[in-house]
Amino acid sequence: MTKRALISVSDKAGIVEFAQELKKLGWDIISTGGTKVALDSAGVKTIAIDDVTGFPEMMDGRVKTLHPNIHGGLLARRDLDSHLQAAKDNHIELIDLVVVNLYPFKETILKPYVTYADAVENIDIGGPSMLRSAAKNHASVTVVVDPADYAVVLDELSANGETSYETRQRLAAKVFRHTAAYDALIAEYFTKQVGETKPEKLTITYDLKQPMRYGENPQQDADFYQKALPTDYSIASAKQLNGKELSFNNIRDADAAIRIIRDFKDRPTVVALKHMNPCGIGQADDIEKAWDYAYESDPVSIFGGIVVLNREVDAATAEKMHGVFLEIIIAPSYTDEALAILTNKKKNLRILALPFDAQDASEVEAEYTGVVGGLLVQNQDVVKESPADWQVVTKRQPTETEATALEFAWKAIKYVKSNGIIITNDHMTLGVGPGQTNRVASVRIAIDQAKDRLDGAVLASDAFFPFADNVEEIAAAGIKAIIQPGGSVRDQESIDMADQYGLTMIFTGVRHFRH
Repeated sequence: MTKRALISVSDKAGIVEFAQELKKLGWDIISTGGTKVALDSAGVKTIAIDDVTGFPEMMDGRVKTLHPNIHGGLLARRDLDSHLQAAKDNHIELIDLVVVNLYPFKETILKPYVTYADAVENIDIGGPSMLRSAAKNHASVTVVVDPADYAVVLDELSANGETSYETRQRLAAKVFRHTAAYDALIAEYFTKQVGETKPEKLTITYDLKQPMRYGENPQQDADFYQKALPTDYSIASAKQLNGKELSFNNIRDADAAIRIIRDFKDRPTVVALKHMNPCGIGQADDIEKAWDYAYESDPVSIFGGIVVLNREVDAATAEKMHGVFLEIIIAPSYTDEALAILTNKKKNLRILALPFDAQDASEVEAEYTGVVGGLLVQNQDVVKESPADWQVVTKRQPTETEATALEFAWKAIKYVKSNGIIITNDHMTLGVGPGQTNRVASVRIAIDQAKDRLDGAVLASDAFFPFADNVEEIAAAGIKAIIQPGGSVRDQESIDMADQYGLTMIFTGVRHFRH
């Protein structure tokens, strides 16, 4: 009995060659619409779908394959006589191979100014139905959704006259992943359209970007996936210009770095980061000077760190960075001379270019955090804050220089791991106390790191001071200005302590925990 294949593809890459080989192997080919036109034009004889169904394609192609003559031919179990008899009684011929890929829904919704009607029209119905029918009956039917699998199918058909069960099972699994991802995109689109913010089912889909050598530690397997609808301002979308493949820890650190620098759009800024915490932030009128400040913040911790710059890297800045061992440099662009300097004798240095003009769009993306047996979802901590809304709670008001420094410090504290403390002046960080189990320990670490540079320094705390001893430590170090959220039942004790030592203290009313 002649084997029959059904071919209906939107992505026609390689399909003519595949069909030609099938014909050489003696297969009949059923086809539809544009695929039939492409195959017929290439001299591949095909059977029209309406010759199989006895119905014309109708409703602008919406109804053409949803018919018992198609799905009966796909779903009939070859090991059950009752199925085969039912097919014979109803004049249904079996279909042994399905090659289908779907209407370009993803590509459609990624177009600028796409209309709702266009999006809806590009939701495939018949394609997923055929794929699912064929995949369900993979015991007998081969189903192909990815042109990358054409070669293996042809190899097995040429060698054995049929595909192996293992191949059919693997291809069926790929189909169900493919249709699940396709439906997830549609669900996400409609969920946004109707303004649903807490859907009862979370349907998200990602594409494999990079298999990784290992995860956080060598004993941990890991992979890097990218959103199916890519975010432009993302490490997953960055263009790598030099260096080794990014590791698991590289990606997490780089992600933290590009989040931090989003808050420093107004002036040339450099952020140096190590182990998810900023170890140096510098801001100036030009990027070279901003680098100087970021480096001087902590020239020890920056060793082996990640650096992100929010302006084009020029030759002078590149010369300075070249002398420091860095894992990754990220910037919107590099001059040719700068790139030549940075890559000279540094084949492993990872250099990434990122579209900084897409920063605002990246802020709306939700954050997902895995826990055992669950997933936490939250919006990013990108609340817009204004110093005009802050409250000076002490008798002494900040000086103009202190006010500028406090604003800088408040931006800088946001991504220090909690309990987080940072000491800065008006253009650079001086000391960072991250991730301690009590706040006074974080204060002491930051002060120790900033010692001998505390003239004019200010201090920011990501959350309120639970006890006045924090303020006493700060005052003893000679720091005269503090910014913190407030909100403790003991706020007045901290205010009184600040007044006792002549400090100025601002409450912002906004907490910035980062676990």
